[in-house]
This record gives sequence, C-alpha cells and structure tokens, in this order.
Amino acid sequence: MYQTLRQTTTQANAVITSFLLLLALLAGCSKSSTDSPPPAPQIEVITVTTRTIAEEPEFIGQTESFRPVEIRSQVNGIIKKIFFIEGRNIRKGDKLYLIDPTPFKAAYLGSKAMVAQARARLEQANKDLARVQPLLKQKAVSQKDVDDAIAEVRSAKATLDTAQNDVIKAKFDLDNTLITAPVEGRINRSQFYEGRLIEAQTDLLTTIDQLDPMYVNVNVPESYLLRLRRELSEHKLERPESIFQLRGVMTFSDGSIYPEEGLLDFQDIVIRPETGMLLGRFAFPNPASKNAPGEAHFYPGQFVKVRIKGYSRADAILIPQRAVQQRPSGSFVYIINEGKVELRPVLASAWRGSEWLIESGLRTGEQVVVEGIHRIHPGIQVNPVPYQREESQTSSSNHPE
Repeated sequence: MYQTLRQTTTQANAVITSFLLLLALLAGCSKSSTDSPPPAPQIEVITVTTRTIAEEPEFIGQTESFRPVEIRSQVNGIIKKIFFIEGRNIRKGDKLYLIDPTPFKAAYLGSKAMVAQARARLEQANKDLARVQPLLKQKAVSQKDVDDAIAEVRSAKATLDTAQNDVIKAKFDLDNTLITAPVEGRINRSQFYEGRLIEAQTDLLTTIDQLDPMYVNVNVPESYLLRLRRELSEHKLERPESIFQLRGVMTFSDGSIYPEEGLLDFQDIVIRPETGMLLGRFAFPNPASKNAPGEAHFYPGQFVKVRIKGYSRADAILIPQRAVQQRPSGSFVYIINEGKVELRPVLASAWRGSEWLIESGLRTGEQVVVEGIHRIHPGIQVNPVPYQREESQTSSSNHPE
C-alpha cells in the first residue's frame, strides 16, 4: 500500500510540473508577441509633379443652318407651276416657282408700245422746233411759237423717260414671275401650291437651308468666363493670340464624335440676363449635306456637346481619382510625411479622364497615397512603394466641370 501511494504522488507531481511548464511557455510566447510590433502596412503612393495640359471645357450647343434663306414672290399673282421636289438638294439658279406671267407680259408689251409712242412724239417735237427757230429770225413766227415748240420737246422727252421707266418696272415684274434659288442648299416644304393667289413680299413660299458649313451655337456660363479671366490674369492659363483661333470638337447625343473640327467665328458682346450665358458660334464643315437627304452628318436644331480647344494650363497637378477622398468639409488626400500618414485637405476642381485636377493643397515632391487607403489612418507608420498605374488609365479626356 505504501508503494502504491508513493507512485500516485509521483504521478501527481509530474502532472503539476508539466502544467507549470506549459504556463511558463505560454507566458513567454505572450511576452514575445507583445515585445515585437506588427509590420508597417505597405501602401502605394505617387510623387506629385506638375505638367502643362490642355484646358478643354465642354458646353452644350445647338446646330443651326449656315444661311436660312426665305423665298418670297416679288409680284402678286397665281402660282402656275412648282419645279422642285420638297426636301431635296438644289443648286443656285434652279427654278422653284412660276407665277402666271400672262398679265405681266401684257403690261411689258404695253409699256414698250408707250415707249415707241413717246419716242415718236419726241421726234416730231424736235422737227417742229427745228422749223420754227429759223423763222423767228425772219420774224415769220413769234417768240411764243418758239417757246411752245421748246416746251413740247421737253414734255415729249419727259414722257419718253416715264415710258422707259415703266418698261424697266414691267420687265422686272415679268422676270420675277419665275422664282429661282438664290443659294445652294436643301429646300423645305412649300407653303403654297398651284392655283394659290399669293401676295408680293408678304407670303412665305418656302425656305432654303444652306447646310455646308453649319453653325453650332454654344452658351458659356458667366461663372466660367469670370474664372477664365482670373486664371488668365494669374498666368495659370495660356490662350492663342486671337480668340477666333479656338477650335471645337462636337459630340452627338449618342456619344459619337464628329470627325471635323469647327472654328470659332463669332462671340456675342452681351451676356443674356435671362440665362446668364454668353453666346459663341462655331462653324463646322458639313460636306455630306450635298448628298441625298438623310446622308448629311448633322441637321439644324440638334443638341450637341462642344469641347473647346486652344487653351493650355501650365504647372497643373493631376492625381488618380481613387486618391481623392470626400468628407462633409470637402475633398482630402493622405500624404506621407517622414514615413507617417497625414491628412491633407485639397481643392479638386475637375475630372480629367481617370484623374483629378488639384487646384490647391499639394506641392511638388509630396507623396500621395493611392492604394491601401482602407488600411491606414492619420499618424500611422507605413511602408510606401511606387504606385503601379493601370495601362488602361489615361488622362487625355477633359470632362465638364
């Protein structure tokens, strides 16, 4: 029995010893993990640099025909014939309408007859004057007879002048019974048809729209104009020598881009008080308008976007969009200062492709966190490595502000 009790005691001591060793080991491991801090998180950063970029704002515009021409008659009369097909392209000089010429031809021939009659009267008056003038020296006629002959000549000459002017007017009316196209373009619907009595210079018969070139009217907000003036005075922006060297790139409502660039050819001098906008107008070539209807690149009345080219911004700072964070007080980024994270408020003004244009808040040479933002907070020590840009990212696009 004594031996059995001794064995039991020995086993109990062994268990206790093993337990104490396990506790010591766990305590040592806990102490070791407390003494060794976790490694600093690795984040990707970019170094702030400046470069010159194109300043290309985009605005809403509306297309307008280069020359909308109204077709009206110069004479009263009844439409006898229409020569054109509505909605088709026509050339300058093509026949459009024929006003019944019969009464105008009769008036023209009658006025020519009056000219012949007045010319004959003048010839007779001149002969009479030539006969009486020598007789006055012989005292065969009185001075009054000579004066009457001279007056008759002058009266006949005035009658002839009047008759010749009537011929000019009658010829003008007769010629204008045939209405022709004054410009090349696409003709609209006719408002009147054969047999309709029309009033001269009052009734609008139709219109012709010259579609090549085409105008695009752009409305620029006053706020942008004020900022543009300020940045030009501060030499943040550069512009061409003449504002009429500015070019425009047009984008249609389906996102397609017109292949030809337009040129600014007019800028209004008054900001419209009802909209706070200044009107600018670009002229775009539209050669396909000379083809069959439906093949023109664009038509009057379309709403488009126009990106203006010609301005450039020097010393611009661009950083990836994902680096810019938002909070109620505005935009901010995380920068690295002596290996630690620091929060920096910035003014991000415009999107340019996959990047933000930073107006203020950053300086050249500073490191901005781009990847790993979710693993950091201000004051933490980090391990910064260069940011690897994705190949698909580009910064060539300029989006509206």
